[in-house]
Amino acid sequence: MSVPISAEQDRILAAIDIGTNSIHMVVVRVQPTLPAFSIMAREKDTARLGDRDPETGDLTPAAMGRAIAALKRCKDIATSLNAEQIIAVATSAVREAPNGKDFVKQVEAEVGIIVNLVSGQEEARRIYLGVLSGMEFDNKPHVIIDIGGGSTELILGDGHEPRTLSSTKIGAVRLTAEYVSTDPISNAEFQYLQAYIRGMIERPVEELRAHLKPGEVPRLVGTSGTAETVAMLHAREKLGIIPDPLNGYQVSLADLREIVARLRRLSFAERLTLPGMSERRAEIILAGALILQETMAFLEIDAFTICERALREGVVVDWMLTHGLIEDRLRYQSSVRQRSVKRVARKYQVNLDYSQRIAAFATSLFDQTQGWLHLWGEEEKELLWAAAMLHNCGHHVNHASHHKHSYYLIRNGDLLGYTEIEVETIANLARYHRKNTPKKKHETYRNLTSKKHRRVVEQLSPLLRLAVALDRRQIGAVQQIRCEYRAEAKELYLWLQPTQPTDDCALELWSVDYKKGAFEAEFGIKLSAKLESAPVQVP
Repeated sequence: MSVPISAEQDRILAAIDIGTNSIHMVVVRVQPTLPAFSIMAREKDTARLGDRDPETGDLTPAAMGRAIAALKRCKDIATSLNAEQIIAVATSAVREAPNGKDFVKQVEAEVGIIVNLVSGQEEARRIYLGVLSGMEFDNKPHVIIDIGGGSTELILGDGHEPRTLSSTKIGAVRLTAEYVSTDPISNAEFQYLQAYIRGMIERPVEELRAHLKPGEVPRLVGTSGTAETVAMLHAREKLGIIPDPLNGYQVSLADLREIVARLRRLSFAERLTLPGMSERRAEIILAGALILQETMAFLEIDAFTICERALREGVVVDWMLTHGLIEDRLRYQSSVRQRSVKRVARKYQVNLDYSQRIAAFATSLFDQTQGWLHLWGEEEKELLWAAAMLHNCGHHVNHASHHKHSYYLIRNGDLLGYTEIEVETIANLARYHRKNTPKKKHETYRNLTSKKHRRVVEQLSPLLRLAVALDRRQIGAVQQIRCEYRAEAKELYLWLQPTQPTDDCALELWSVDYKKGAFEAEFGIKLSAKLESAPVQVP
């Protein structure tokens, strides 16, 4: 749905991944004419957000302080490189912490960066995009494994639509904190850890294998810290040097087993003496390497290949897709949002013809009032479109209070292509298409952690209300609408063109009049709906 940006000038973008162990940033120069991006700078800080309060599960004040300091440094670097936008995503540690949303609000207040929480599935999808941007799949199946601090993502894809996306709560930081207390690790703890990992990965691996076609043997791609550390240990031992770039480097399962066997015999102090091993990585490498080993064994894949691109680069690719800057082999990925919305609509038996009319009215009102009534752009328009498509899905539960049911179904509908705050915004827009307007006492409205997205809901939900009113009989009585604003009188005339010249659209006109209160209150202008005669057909 996004309108392509000018394809001439380069764009500079910063993408930040707020992980359980580390905060990573990449600053890129996007070259729309290619289309491609080149990396201008990388920044990494070990904030250790995953060291949560063992009693409450909350992010600790110390960890939040480290993260905020790191994000301020990231922002300074991005600003010095003239980044026009900073996109920050947070994964399992912030997602799962009871005070995760408080942290997100604190970052916006103190650093001026909006942090986007992403679901495990959405994290997996963006990792897939990152890998696709750095590796040719040749239409052959690839399994991507991304072992983070708090979760492990497994993805099966062949360069087109991902076949499976999963996120499992096993990560190098989480497992080390919960199951490793001996140093070097005792046999009993090692065996328990191994059994626990096997139990956790069995279901996602079985689901992934069910999506392989007969005779297909996938290639395994490893991304992020654990896989890269294992590859560096392997390369230093086998080659005497670490290849630069590490992209494309391969490690066999047999060699990985040897590395794991060696790591389990070493104490933390001994692991720390390994070349290139940071203090934090020395703490968590054994658990991470064991996740990799057990997943490979389950998948019956005998080697993995390193890809240095992952979530951060996937965030960049996703931004390029949503801004219409990709027209090559990744182009199909750009319609993921629209396909996902329609999939959820079908799941909840939404009348698509009706929803598409409401969406057309809502986006037409958006376009015709843009620049003088509101200043929102294409990204917000797409959220309005999605809300219009799904506003009625609550009927699937019950007609009474269906707007409230719509909110919960959208929140839990596994919409792909959107961040948590975007899904929350879509759900709130649908929630307020009728009855009450947004109020601070409403829990649903309070769930919007960003001021910007609260304003989106306040200003765009009145447009959705009018759009719904314009198809009151749900028969497509109104063909199109025209807005005429009379600034001196602060009046907006909404001219309705009927589909049938003989139809007086009385019910639609009454409905607009009945529903216009929220619009008039929000924008401080008077609204009048009038019938515009259909043009005379010349034979």
